[in-house]
Amino acid sequence: MDMEERHIVTIDLGTSKTALTVAGINGDNIQILYYKKVPSHGMKYSYVLNSGKESDVVRSLVEDAENELKIKIKRVIVGMPRYNVRQEAKSGSIECNREECITTEEIENLKSLALEQYPLQHPDTEEVFGIVPQSFSNGDEIGLTENDMIGVSSNILEGNFKIFIGKRQHLHNIDMIFKDLNIDVLKKYFTPDTTAKVVLTPGEMENGVALIDLGAAVTSVTIYYQNIMRHYAAIPFGGRSVTSDIKTECLISTELAENIKKAFGGCMPDRLQNLSEKTLHIKGNPMSHDTQIQVKFLSEIITARMKEIIDAILFEIQESGFADNLRSGVVITGGGANLMNCAAYIKDISGYDVRTGTPIRHLFSSSGNDGICNVDASVSAGLVTAAKHDRMPDCTIGIDSQVNIPEIEIEKPGRDEEVQTPDEDYTDTVFEQSQEQPEQTHGGAGKRQGGKDSKEPKPKKKKTITWIGTLFKEVYDSLDKENV
Repeated sequence: MDMEERHIVTIDLGTSKTALTVAGINGDNIQILYYKKVPSHGMKYSYVLNSGKESDVVRSLVEDAENELKIKIKRVIVGMPRYNVRQEAKSGSIECNREECITTEEIENLKSLALEQYPLQHPDTEEVFGIVPQSFSNGDEIGLTENDMIGVSSNILEGNFKIFIGKRQHLHNIDMIFKDLNIDVLKKYFTPDTTAKVVLTPGEMENGVALIDLGAAVTSVTIYYQNIMRHYAAIPFGGRSVTSDIKTECLISTELAENIKKAFGGCMPDRLQNLSEKTLHIKGNPMSHDTQIQVKFLSEIITARMKEIIDAILFEIQESGFADNLRSGVVITGGGANLMNCAAYIKDISGYDVRTGTPIRHLFSSSGNDGICNVDASVSAGLVTAAKHDRMPDCTIGIDSQVNIPEIEIEKPGRDEEVQTPDEDYTDTVFEQSQEQPEQTHGGAGKRQGGKDSKEPKPKKKKTITWIGTLFKEVYDSLDKENV
């Protein structure tokens, strides 16, 4: 049963904005109590470059939230960077007891072991951001789903995974921000999957869809097919690239270029109707002349840059191998999705059906904090719902309360420690940091605990995952096996 009446605090560290959300959790209900966003400082391509500058931004947001809600924030849930992340396809296996059927616990144990024991090429500089099961096998049948495997009798359980690997330093820089503020980072999520959970419909994820997140400096594509995240990629271009082009071509300041883009910017100048005939008159100062910009010319600048971004994303979709499986087309989200005719332009170039995706409203109530329902708040909404499903504990205390929240030891388990397993099916595709595993509720795979009437629990046995090698498109033949 979900814990009652607690507060979840999330922070989206974006390139252009930092957003803080406070949500009240009561059973299965989520109430957005507070949402505020401010310009970021010290961020680059969705990762923290200057912890000191961004720490000042976060401190101001935290203080504002604490003063308004009369609480003290002690813990937060944070999103990981989206750029400079690579993916690898691997398969691993563990031994099971053929005399007993494979259980949900054993499948969860395989996932946790895969996350913890994946052999990084550069462990000093890299970190596993997340791992997503693609399919399972019992040694004879391949391409099975998780539901297919539960109840099967086999002496081996194999899993085909996509592993997402990022920079260890980027996570360290996040920790530095909150260490300075004396706030614990309760959990870090790799946000492409958590965002998809609040923007895409179950039908879209089942039939095949590409979620394009148009951020300020990073544009990413996340592909779902048969309810599984199949591919992720990101390019270092976004809304700021468009703003920079406007500034350069129109000889105006960055701030003015951004404001003009938001107010009058759009793709496809031939489809702006009467707006394309308008001219913007920018009054100069004593040191400069007045400037006139035709909206049609502005649209031509924007369209040229967006064409480049869209072509790069369509290339990644083609490289994924799922270009022909996107029956539900494309969904765009992020701040760049507000650009006029953006969805129509992507459809015109790609041929896919395209819609703009905002956080699904029935997942939470947000009276008075409707900013959480905008396209640029999709990451924040995803963090809140993921934290709720993963049963994150209370992140706050009342200012006048005498109750002290115990400090959480956030420590990466060593190789000789038993790897803990998730307690909810939601974690199938929710990325987690390897040092922050949920509470252990069962024994290792192939070593079940006794029933309710057992007087003493059976001793737990550390399992070792066997990495079989790179698997792509469920090819299991001719694989070199290596014990890790």
